[in-house]
Amino acid sequence: MVAADGDGLFPAAPPFAERRLPVGDGHALHVEECGNPDGLPLLFLHGGPGSGCSPRQRRLFDPRRFRAVLVDQRGCGRSAPLGGLAGNDTAALVADCERVRAALGVDRWLLCGGSWGSLLALAYAQAHPHAVAGLVLRGVFLGSREEAHGYARGAARAARLLPPGNADFVADPLAPWVSRILSADPERSRPAVRAWLDHERALMGEAPLAAPADAMQTAKARIQMHYLMHDCFLAPGRLLAGVPAIRHLPAAIVQGLADPVCPPLAAARLRAAWPEAEWTGIAGAGHGGLTPALASAIIAALARVADRAERRGRDRNSERG
Repeated sequence: MVAADGDGLFPAAPPFAERRLPVGDGHALHVEECGNPDGLPLLFLHGGPGSGCSPRQRRLFDPRRFRAVLVDQRGCGRSAPLGGLAGNDTAALVADCERVRAALGVDRWLLCGGSWGSLLALAYAQAHPHAVAGLVLRGVFLGSREEAHGYARGAARAARLLPPGNADFVADPLAPWVSRILSADPERSRPAVRAWLDHERALMGEAPLAAPADAMQTAKARIQMHYLMHDCFLAPGRLLAGVPAIRHLPAAIVQGLADPVCPPLAAARLRAAWPEAEWTGIAGAGHGGLTPALASAIIAALARVADRAERRGRDRNSERG
């Protein structure tokens, strides 16, 4: 069951349910459910941080098999307040996933996350392994200072915010971005937001923004600065150290081997720490999770992980019986 236009995705369809869920700290999340109301529950964790979900992302999930839950995380997309940074950290997002699970009456669900979503999936699964049936991770990001500084350094070079001869030796290449993007002065923040977003678009093979960043795009850049300047609110090495808590779960890693946004080194480190996880490295593929090669690999990995999760569930039930 694939789309008639041949893009390898499932047909477009509206959600069968939507809600706004208050989660504390003044935040309320937009939550939508797609596919089969009686299907295998699946939580999709979007990237960014701060990107929000898009209608096209619904099309990654087999509507006959999955009850797919898509959530706009704190401060982004259709959640409120847009751009809100207070009470917005990784622990809060992990707790939000549990609030959503309880509100929807889900026992266990699959996790599917790409880029920042892969980090959040790992953090949530390690905190609540009992609630997770399996994981599919794409374009792995572990939240290390090395990853953040590498990306910020490239963006600063592109925007000429660092001296060309010294760019590799600046101790904190995030600093010029943080001071500008989080500035209260719009004349200072607007061009920096646009330059930051345009760098990502260039790495994704997309054209620069045709106009100044809108409210959602600005919120995304501000949320990214908030997280990156705080090392994603994670202790160094925490996610790799936490793999033993989840290594029994069915899992798959899908990685574009030419990904310039989340380079393959982080995925390789996760693979080394978690050899039981299925590995799909795609030569020549970049970062975009909806590009044909990566989307096809994600859809296939979801089917395999779901099969393993369902077998595991049946075995567990037979042992109890």
